[in-house]
This record gives sequence, C-alpha cells and structure tokens, in this order.
Amino acid sequence: QLPTGLYKKVLVILHDSVLPYMNEPTLMMDFLTVAYGIGGAISLLALNGLFILIHQHNLEYPDFYKKLYSLLDPSIYHVKYRARFFHLTDLFLSSSHLPAYLVAAFIKRLSRLALTAPPESLLMIIPFICNLFRRHPACKVLVHRPGGPGDMSEDPYIMEEEEPSESRALESCLWEIQSLQNHYHPDVAKAAAVLNQSLSEMEDDISGLLELSGYELFDKEVKKKAIDVPLEFEQIRGLFGKKNDIFAEHFSLD
Repeated sequence: QLPTGLYKKVLVILHDSVLPYMNEPTLMMDFLTVAYGIGGAISLLALNGLFILIHQHNLEYPDFYKKLYSLLDPSIYHVKYRARFFHLTDLFLSSSHLPAYLVAAFIKRLSRLALTAPPESLLMIIPFICNLFRRHPACKVLVHRPGGPGDMSEDPYIMEEEEPSESRALESCLWEIQSLQNHYHPDVAKAAAVLNQSLSEMEDDISGLLELSGYELFDKEVKKKAIDVPLEFEQIRGLFGKKNDIFAEHFSLD
C-alpha cells in the first residue's frame, strides 16, 4: 500500500524513466494492474505503463476495456491529466478489430458526459467522436437513426451499466451531440454541426486540442477583431435627422 501522492509521482514517470531501463518490464504487471483498479487519477496515470506492457510485452488484460469504460465519469473533462488520458484512449480505440457495440458504448458515454463539459473540452471531444465514426463505420447508425427520445427515460442506452456490451448503446441515437448544436459557444455549436454532413475520410488531428484551456479560449475571443454591425438602414444625419421622424416634429436642438 502506497500513499496516494507517492502512487501519482511513481506512475507519472514510470513509463519513460523506469520501464525502458528494466531488463524485465513484465515484473511491473501486478503493480500496474492493481494501480489501474484503484480508480480516479491513479487509474488514469497507470494507463501509460499498461499501454507499454500491452503493446510491447504482450500483456493480456481481459477486462481492460471494461475498466477503461468505467473511468469515464463527469470529472474526466476537468482532471489535470485529461490530455494524457484522451491521447491513450485514442490509441486504444484505434484498432479496427474492436466490436461495434464497444465503440458505440464509448461514443454514447462520452457524448452524455459532454452535456456538462466546459467548452474547451467539447472542442476536443467532438472531433474525437468524429474520428471514432471514421474508424468504425458500423457505429454511424447512432447518427443516422432519425429523431431522438422525447426525454431521457426513452433513451435505451443505460448510462449506469458497467459492462459496455449490456449498455444497449447501438440501439440509441446521438441526440446529445444534436443538443450541443445549440451550445452557447459558437465554436462548439459549429463543431457539433459537422455530424449533420457526411464526414470526410481524413481524421481530424486532435493533438493540438488535448491541452486546450479555458484561458486560451477566452484569450482567443478577446483578440478577435470586432465587426462593425450596421444598426440603421438609413444613414443618420444628426440626432433627429431621419425622414418623417416624429421627434423632429416636436423637438429642436436649437
């Protein structure tokens, strides 16, 4: 048992400062799988080391995707290690051999959580979801299924289900992204509207969006050049200069 702070310090550097220099990196399997099962930020940080063991040292982890799916909670869009988590999740979901029900479950859960996410996270997660549709065309039924539920209770998707195969995600539709098309932030609404059109074959590069912060988003808006908006059809000539202006009949500036 390690203190939480020490767990985090070890896991942050394990994948690049420890595992490459070990003669037998597989000795860390038990440590990393236990850390992955703890939950919260520790599980997120354990993903890096697990990825190396799975990718380079043939580690088999039968419930890996089930655990990854369970890590998706409302805090995932706010945590300090958000960029690291979504970078690795993008890699884990890149295989074309993943079943459609699994990818659909991830798409639905990410979309449902997006309803309460900040704009900087939405500008990253919407292209992320679009990329999943490009890799797994069988999931496009979520977009093309007409209409959406009148209320949350009519959606067949079971948000509380821990097993992706039992979540009934493929029976649902992506009404959450449709809702985001009315988002108060124009960039988010524009990004969500992409799903109304046919997606291009080229994947979106999300690497530059993973660490997008609210400060950067605000700074970008502040630096935009203001556009002069005409407020009158007729050009003003003084305070009472309009034709047939009732004020000009009764008032004078003399």
